[in-house]
Amino acid sequence: MATIAAAPEIDNLKTRLRGTWMAGDYDRFSRYMEDGARLFYEQLDIPAGSDLLDVACGSGQLALWAARDGVKVTGVDIAPNLVLRAQARAQGEGLKARFLEGDAEDLPFEDASFDVVTSLIGAMFAPRPELVASELLRVCSPGGTIAMGNWTAEGFVGQMFKTIASFIAPSGMPSPVLWGNEKIVRERLGGGVSSLKMTRRQYLFNYPFPPSDVVELFRQCYGPANRAFESLKDEDASKLRQELEVLWSSHNRGGEELTILPAEYLEVIAVRA
Repeated sequence: MATIAAAPEIDNLKTRLRGTWMAGDYDRFSRYMEDGARLFYEQLDIPAGSDLLDVACGSGQLALWAARDGVKVTGVDIAPNLVLRAQARAQGEGLKARFLEGDAEDLPFEDASFDVVTSLIGAMFAPRPELVASELLRVCSPGGTIAMGNWTAEGFVGQMFKTIASFIAPSGMPSPVLWGNEKIVRERLGGGVSSLKMTRRQYLFNYPFPPSDVVELFRQCYGPANRAFESLKDEDASKLRQELEVLWSSHNRGGEELTILPAEYLEVIAVRA
């Protein structure tokens, strides 16, 4: 009975999550993160012709780098507008890449379909991490690579999420930044991999405008922040904006006109058993 009762709740939650990631303008938002995506992708050293699946691909910030190198790319995302945008970007460059609407907890692929499975700041936001781990392992070929980049609780983005969470009701989901904890990642993936290497790295945020404008970019374009601000009364929204501006300003290394700061993430590189 509990399983049956839970199904509508999960369906409702997925509907809300889809709406969250469709909100704002993630394509515009993600353009400022493409250099970091390129660095993450390049260190994987994936041979041309490999089959790569990018889970929670957004508008293609990692997948398109791989497609440009001759990797056979498939991207999936829960937000249909982002899938369409990724398709348009690939077509605009004449790249052979396919993008599909799909759920990280129930990937629409056969077992062992891909040589490489990646998820950069993506699958970590799905509400049932045990299913995500199972699916990443299932669709990866034995001996293949699973690579994730996940924000840590201790890093800058973890602090930003904590600030936002202090203004809104808890989601009821496990914290996404648990994917940035080495012990928990080992528990989730360890049984299905023959090797697991985890390294804390810095993702460089680099914006050609001051922190106050960065906060506005997040408010307008980044789905979770967009929805958080929209859910608040004017007074609380103003307080949240002020706290975020203080947070960004206190970590900024770019002076008054630029915003440059490192944000810690956990790089996870595993070999499928």
